[in-house]
Amino acid sequence: MTPPYHTYDATIEDALGKLDLDAKTRLLAGRNMWALPALPEIGLRSLVMSDGPIGVRGVRWTVDDPSVALPSPTALAATWDPELARRAGHLLAQEARRKGVHVLLAPTVNLHRSPLGGRHFECYSEDPHLTGAIGAGYVTGVQEGGVGTTVKHFVANDAETERFTVNNTVAPRPLRELYLAPFETIVKNAHPWGIMAAYNSVNGATMTEHRYLQNEVLRGEWGFDGFIVSDWMAARSTKGAIEGGLDVAMPGPNTVYGPALAAAVRAGEVEEALVDDAVRNVLRLAARVGALDAAPPAVAPADLPATVDGAALAREIARRAVVLVRNENGILPLGPAPAGTVALIGAAARDARVLGGGSAQVFPDHIVSPLDGLRAALPEGDLTYCVGADPSDELAAAGQGFTLRAVCRDRDGRVLGETPLPSGAVQWHGDDLPAGVTHEELHTVEITGTFTPRESGAHCFGTKGIGGFRLTVGDRVLHDGVEVPDHDDPFEAFFGAPVERGQVELTAGQPVEVALLHTVPDMSGAPIQAVGFALVHREPRRDAEELIEEAVAAARTAGTAVVVVATTERVESEGFDRTDLGLPGRQDELVRRVAAVNPRTVVIVNSGSPVEMPWRNDVAAVLLSWFPGQEAGAALADVLLGAEEPGGRLPTTWPALLAEAPVTRVTPEEGELPYEEGVFIGYRAWQQTGTEPAYCFGHGLGYTDWEYETATYTPAADGDELGTLTVRVRNTGQRPGREVVQVYLATPDADTADRPARRLAGFATVAAAPGGTAEVRVAVPRRAAEIWDEQAYAWRLVPGTYTAEIGRSLNDVRLRAQVPAEDGR
Repeated sequence: MTPPYHTYDATIEDALGKLDLDAKTRLLAGRNMWALPALPEIGLRSLVMSDGPIGVRGVRWTVDDPSVALPSPTALAATWDPELARRAGHLLAQEARRKGVHVLLAPTVNLHRSPLGGRHFECYSEDPHLTGAIGAGYVTGVQEGGVGTTVKHFVANDAETERFTVNNTVAPRPLRELYLAPFETIVKNAHPWGIMAAYNSVNGATMTEHRYLQNEVLRGEWGFDGFIVSDWMAARSTKGAIEGGLDVAMPGPNTVYGPALAAAVRAGEVEEALVDDAVRNVLRLAARVGALDAAPPAVAPADLPATVDGAALAREIARRAVVLVRNENGILPLGPAPAGTVALIGAAARDARVLGGGSAQVFPDHIVSPLDGLRAALPEGDLTYCVGADPSDELAAAGQGFTLRAVCRDRDGRVLGETPLPSGAVQWHGDDLPAGVTHEELHTVEITGTFTPRESGAHCFGTKGIGGFRLTVGDRVLHDGVEVPDHDDPFEAFFGAPVERGQVELTAGQPVEVALLHTVPDMSGAPIQAVGFALVHREPRRDAEELIEEAVAAARTAGTAVVVVATTERVESEGFDRTDLGLPGRQDELVRRVAAVNPRTVVIVNSGSPVEMPWRNDVAAVLLSWFPGQEAGAALADVLLGAEEPGGRLPTTWPALLAEAPVTRVTPEEGELPYEEGVFIGYRAWQQTGTEPAYCFGHGLGYTDWEYETATYTPAADGDELGTLTVRVRNTGQRPGREVVQVYLATPDADTADRPARRLAGFATVAAAPGGTAEVRVAVPRRAAEIWDEQAYAWRLVPGTYTAEIGRSLNDVRLRAQVPAEDGR
């Protein structure tokens, strides 16, 4: 179901006719970081946008404006449940309305082309069919809540290296069959109100100016009628962007639209009709979200979804996303009262990494760590905890024990304004400054306050960001200097690495004064008016070998050892790609040594994307929790102790070794990155190479068993489907369970070099009580038997008798059915 569809044509034309050229071009450029200008003369309020893959940040990127934090997109895709994605959309729309946001800058539907992709965690899957289905559910849910979406990043934005300038060369067939496919599915099935144009170029044309893909394919072939907004600072040319189909250039006010676009029209370089078309698209968006007085919103208040409990939904998605990839001798679930104590081990068990870094980041009002969740669920005395190994030696924004405020001054030292800081991070965009402060007058920001340590020892302090810094702890000046950017990424101040400036011996419980004076770098003329820097801190470090020995001793005497391993923000985040798939620090060694003394070792992998697990066959059980959102620990306790079963299935293949992965290249040469693998990425490529990964696409175990009883195929008379499979399954175990029925279409000529041996054609989730049966209908789309004909420049059905392989994963086929595909049927 999609929200009621309105064209608003008459209202739009009436409003457009009241605007002069300057007003029209001003509307197409941001007035600040997140919003478009209001035009009171036509009853148009300012349209506000916000990042939103896992939560709605709003216009303030600070911890004092909290947001519900759902699990990562890879986690949502691991549920294989578009209806659950739709419900997540309802919650996000609710959050957006609460924060005054009209449009979410999400979902991200680029593909897992390589496991090294830095924003892998922010994308759904390696498969375009699964990505499109989950993305369509998300878009539908958000827009049913009266809030717009912008499906991103259009298109082939599948890595971070040289992301602003890279030219990805993609042949027409893989471009259509893989990278455009999820966008096409979402446009046709969920009718998104927005699309975001990517930074990169495709086949020589930068995406914000790509006439063919934006005007001919997106708007022409697919009938998209929403607005196209640039990724932030992606628009480079006034004439090229407006002629290439870009409606809005963000952020503002310094952009290629606005006055620059009006001047281009007056100079005869750009036709005003193109400006009018873009304004129509923005006004249509405004009408849909209720920001245009003369038009009723697409979703009336009475039709909004019921209020959603954010914490409850975050917990449900997290446990439904957990993928149990190994469970020897049925060690899991442990039960509500496990035999013997549980030794919980790992830095991430105490300080869980619940979301990815970069623009997907939000600040929840609470986080339930695995330690918190298990302490609450287990009887007192049944749980012990050890750090074991810390994956990161980086400093983090000052938090626990700090009481801070920010004082803003001009060049003369006059105080302009001040505000409390819940953490040591200052992240102010556009107009989001303390009262009385303007970017024009602001010269310095001083973070000042006290720190009361909880541990005695050598505490490390440092800075994050660019500009001048003077850092003082007690009576010691630890640093006084200027930090300059070492590359061209304008987001380095927010996403870059912290720098250690010195250590100070402190005593637990004894407060010390801290101050960080920051001289704001000159931002005049910059496309983003922002202030971003941080006071960072790290507690005293213990000897690494001592930590591991302590964990081994605890595991030796425990009934079960649960080890949580994790990546860090330096491994997975926006702005860079990964260089390997190894876990940071000594975590692999920790797992091996714990498993050597306790055969009941369970490992929780807290990462947003694949990691190598060289110990995976030496432990009793392995669960993948992804980045599990704010209710991480509560959901993990549900799954470990058996209150709920792990419901996830892999949305992407997990290699045993990076060297075995068939597609890994993410680094351009001389600005070019060829997608030389063609249509063979993900499981399609693994099948072609014949190499077995650690865990295949679709894999995931539960706490019960399933028998696949029957599969019946019914051909379709015509349309976009070949036919429908009716599948009956039975829960043969002792517990209620949920199953993901997966359908793969095997090609008749699987030995040929230019077609995948199998491709995901459909799926459905079912639930049944012990002994109960469930029946599902899975449509087999015509597209599963089609290829993009590069000579005819059209889709072409490849006739033949295909085999539908029905089962629990790509490699666990339980039933087969013949699927004839012929032209003219």
